[in-house]
Parts: sequence; structure tokens; C-alpha cells
Amino acid sequence: MPATALPVIYSFRRCPYAMRARLALAAAEQACELREVALKNKPPEMLAASPKGTVPVLLPGDGTVLEQSLDVMLWALRRNDPLRWLQPEAGTLADMLALVAECDDGFKPLLDRYKYPDRHTDGGAPAREQGALFLRGLEDRLSAAPQLTGGHATLADAALMPFVRQFAMVDAAWFAAQPWPRLLAWLDGWTGSELFERVMHKYAPWKAGEAGVRF
Repeated sequence: MPATALPVIYSFRRCPYAMRARLALAAAEQACELREVALKNKPPEMLAASPKGTVPVLLPGDGTVLEQSLDVMLWALRRNDPLRWLQPEAGTLADMLALVAECDDGFKPLLDRYKYPDRHTDGGAPAREQGALFLRGLEDRLSAAPQLTGGHATLADAALMPFVRQFAMVDAAWFAAQPWPRLLAWLDGWTGSELFERVMHKYAPWKAGEAGVRF
């Protein structure tokens, strides 16, 4: 890769995994060439780099391929962390990663069953109630501070927020009626932020031979 070339990030705007990766890249002030992907027509270049075919995929330019969202977040923030996203006020980085794992391994499958009830025998309301247990735990965390690990946002907040947002969007009226005012305020703060607005800008799908968007 030429010295002037940027890392390449394959992304899909609405994917929560890609969303968390873009948030970290933006927080780290890491410039990239963003290639928006149409999931029904995935670029052969992306599939050649990462046959699993999911986003995000980051090509840093050193021959490596980062194809897990958390790896992208850590790569970016370990290069530059001006907002101290890797420095929680409460707990450690390991504690944050454990919370992210709890979200990804436990909450995300419930979110899928809640969002797509026709695909699962235990979908819909039962999955929603189980997922709500995780969200009540976040409400309890937020009783001590405005962010999940203290007074300032961290990797944990950015990693979880896209999935909480997706859960809230399934039935917005139900979500808004739940007794978790701190979680609602936290989510509103994130989705109303300049950072979120920036990473959610709409781009046309990338095509081979075209220059990607400077992100």
C-alpha cells in the first residue's frame, strides 16, 4: 500500500457491528477510506479479504485483516485515544470487554429473536422480557454515573449503544414506557450526539474502480 493510502473499512450503515467500529474510528480521529457495502451485492474485493462476508472489515494496509468489530475498535483506540475510551473511571479494560461479551453473546441473540419473532419459536415477547433483564442491569449501572463506566464515554458505551438502539426501535412506544429513565437518557444522548450523526451519514454503495469516501 502506498504511504499516502488510507486504511480501508468495508461497512454497512445500519449494521450495529459496523456502527460501533465507525464510532471508534471517529473517536480515534483515524482517517479511513470507507466503502459502503450493499449486503445483497457484496464486493468481491471484500469477500477476497474476508470470506465470512460480514461487516465491518478493516484493511489497515500492513497485510492484516481485521474482521471483528471489537478488533477494529481496539486497533483504532490503541493508536489514538483522545477521549479516553480505553480508560474507564470504574473498572478496567478487561471489565469493559466482559460487558461487551455479555452483550454480544447473551443480549444480541435475544435481540434477534425479539426483532424477528417469525424466525424463532421463542421469539417476540418472551425474548423481549429476557432482553429487558440485561437492559435493567444497564439502568442499574447508570444510576451511579451518566455513562456505563463512569463520567465519560468509553468503548463499552460505544460498543453496546447500537444494540440497545436496535432493541428500542422494535417497539419504540413499549421501550419508552419502561422504568429505566437513565437508560433512555443515555441512549438519547448518544443518538443525538454530533459523533453519532457523523458516523451515520448515508453513502452510496461502493463499486470496484471507484474511490471510497474519506471517513
